[in-house]
Amino acid sequence: MSTALIDLNADLGEGFGRWRLTDDEELLSVVTSANVACGFHAGDAVTMRRVCDLAAERGVRIGAQVSYRDLAGFGRRAMDVPADELTAEVAYQIGALEVFARAAGTRVSYVKPHGALYNRVVHDAYQARAVVDGVLLADDSLPLLGLPGSRLLETAGKAGLPTVPEAFADRAYTDEGTLVPRTGEGAVITEEDTVVARSVGMARLGVVTSQEGREIAVRARSLCLHGDTPGAVGLARRVRAELESAGVRVEAFA
Repeated sequence: MSTALIDLNADLGEGFGRWRLTDDEELLSVVTSANVACGFHAGDAVTMRRVCDLAAERGVRIGAQVSYRDLAGFGRRAMDVPADELTAEVAYQIGALEVFARAAGTRVSYVKPHGALYNRVVHDAYQARAVVDGVLLADDSLPLLGLPGSRLLETAGKAGLPTVPEAFADRAYTDEGTLVPRTGEGAVITEEDTVVARSVGMARLGVVTSQEGREIAVRARSLCLHGDTPGAVGLARRVRAELESAGVRVEAFA
């Protein structure tokens, strides 16, 4: 049997000015890929530069976490953005982060949508195409990280972009393999033992139990660990330790 391989990614740089939401330095000692907020849902120039410097020091891959322009709503509010505008804004965010990544001696290695945009491009071909066009405009070699079976990954693959499927250990799934909306009851799983067990099951077996109790296939190369939940650092360390104890190799995809 081949060794299971998984990347651990987390959303980082989610602060603004004096406000900080994530423990970037500690999480960067655990994860292999950092989804860095690019200023549209969170983050600012100083924060982006700091996280890029820290990630480069630790050999963590830097990803542009692109979002709707929604600082007040943390990028979690549904928005109808014209395709040409969304394309330009995706490229803009990638370009801004690339400046700081290169200054740190590395580069942006992939792109991941955030929040409402992430959920929208699971089903919306129009918005998915706009995101893909934005990535192509910035750098046509960048992989896109997203939900397996999504319109985003389908569109990206047809456009020639590398695609990376991901899973969420602390989010509830529907029977269709999509995420239960955050507004739904039990959408975020907080019980540590459950999160750890789901992480190992996803990485080794490629399966997870849906909210309705059905075992569904979740084939993922990357596992997302949310950094804005209580005890995030301790949980991330425990997840990585349990994965490695189970024989899973933790390694960046990019």
